[in-house]
Amino acid sequence: MSDPLKLYGRAFGSRLLVGTALYPSPAVMREAVRESGAEIITLSLRRQNPQQRQGRMLWDYIRESGCWLLPNTAGCKTPREVITLAEMSREIFQTDWIKLEVIGDDYNLQPDPYGLIEAARELVIRGFKVLPYCTDDLVVCRKLLDAGCEVLMPWGAPIGTGQGLLNKYNLRTLRERLPDTPLIIDAGVGAPSQAAEAMEMGYDAVLLNTAIAKAQDPVQMARAFRLAVQAGREAYRAGLMVKRQTASPSTPTLDMPFWQQVDKTQQD
Repeated sequence: MSDPLKLYGRAFGSRLLVGTALYPSPAVMREAVRESGAEIITLSLRRQNPQQRQGRMLWDYIRESGCWLLPNTAGCKTPREVITLAEMSREIFQTDWIKLEVIGDDYNLQPDPYGLIEAARELVIRGFKVLPYCTDDLVVCRKLLDAGCEVLMPWGAPIGTGQGLLNKYNLRTLRERLPDTPLIIDAGVGAPSQAAEAMEMGYDAVLLNTAIAKAQDPVQMARAFRLAVQAGREAYRAGLMVKRQTASPSTPTLDMPFWQQVDKTQQD
C-alpha cells in the first residue's frame, strides 16, 4: 500500500467504505462489496442481527468478505440508546470500532450535535474507537475531536438523497482547518463523479450505501465508485491546476510563426 488510509492506527488499501443494507439480495450485496474493493464495511445490529435467520445469512457473507467491520448505531436518537446498542455490537461483532449516529430530525435524518458530542465522549471513555457521522459544522467537528474522536465523517447531503456535496464551502473549510484529521464523506453521495470530487478536495475516503445498493446494477456501480475514488485520490495527489478567470493558450507562442517571419523578410 503506497498510499494507505490510516484510521486509529490501522492501514487500509481502499479509500471506499460501503454499507451492507438495501441490496436486492444478500448475494448481490456480497458481489457488490467484492467489486467495490472496500476493506471496511458498515452494518447495523438492528438490521443485521446474526442471531436472526435473515441476519445470519448476511452475517455469513460479511464474514466471508474478510472486511474490517464497522458497526453503526443507525436509528438511535439518544445517547442512552447509542451506548446500549454500541455495547451489544461490541459483544456480538467482536470489535470496539463504532460508527456513531445520533439522529436529531426524522425528516432529513440530520445528526443531533448535542447528543452526538455527549455520546462520543462516553463511548471514548468506554474504550470505543468512534467514527461519528456529523454535519459539516466546524465547531461541532472540533468538539467531537475534543471528546476523543480521531476520525470525522461529515455528510455531503442528507442520507439517501444522492444530492452530492451540497455545501462545498463548508466541506473545503473543514479540510483546510483540520488538515491532520482523517475526514470521510458519509451520506448523500449519489454518483461516482461526486465521490471523485470529494477525493479531489482532499477528503481521505468516501462511505456510501444507497448509491450502490439502489443502482440498476449494484455490482457494476460498485466498480464505478471504486474507480472514481481512486481517480479522485490520484488527482488530489497530483495537484489540480489553479482555476483562472481568463483564457490561457494551451500551446504558448514563443515567437512569430515562421510564415510571418518569411513575409516580414520579403517586405524588408
